[in-house]
Amino acid sequence: MYNEKKRKANLAYFNKLDAWSKKYKVKMVGIWSVPNEHLNFAVIEAPSLEAFQKLGMEPEVQAVTATETYEIKMAYNQQEIMKMLRKTK
Repeated sequence: MYNEKKRKANLAYFNKLDAWSKKYKVKMVGIWSVPNEHLNFAVIEAPSLEAFQKLGMEPEVQAVTATETYEIKMAYNQQEIMKMLRKTK
């Protein structure tokens, strides 16, 4: 299923998730994979875009993302949307 380089990169990535959560104050809500489609989904809750970007610069994250294509989407919960709507005129 994995070549050895990719397997090692993924193990290093998953082994550091808890440390990164504390370091950047991000929460890994979940990671799901569809192996036969080479498709992965990750839901990450971050206090800011900057915290998310700093997480993405970690060497282990770079090693994993170098072998895959990613699409990042920012989403807001209902409370955040209401806050933005009240401020916008």
